[in-house]
Amino acid sequence: MKLILSIVFSALLVGCATPVSHTNIPLSTYDKDTEYGIEDREDGFGITVYYSRYQFIPESDAVATACKSQLTAIAWEHSDKVGKPIANVNEQRIRISMGRNGISGITSCQATAIVNWK
Repeated sequence: MKLILSIVFSALLVGCATPVSHTNIPLSTYDKDTEYGIEDREDGFGITVYYSRYQFIPESDAVATACKSQLTAIAWEHSDKVGKPIANVNEQRIRISMGRNGISGITSCQATAIVNWK
């Protein structure tokens, strides 16, 4: 019985994955699903967004789209706060990593991009 339980538990843990982190900057809370970090650069700033939410039926595409959308929105908000215009964020240059915890039903995404000043 202990052997069967340990095999089932191991199988459940193998099914869990977290997104790969592209940076190690500290993250601040934006809303209940989103954390972000901004790293200043001479020509703009680097931005990292960690987005996660519960999904009964996994829809990674929906989470990836929401994650990229949050990254873009936070970049524009930061631009407004600093008072400098930014160039459009090229969606093709956003690096994302996805993960899913099958036990808790949380699908997560980490997105990173470099945003340049105009």
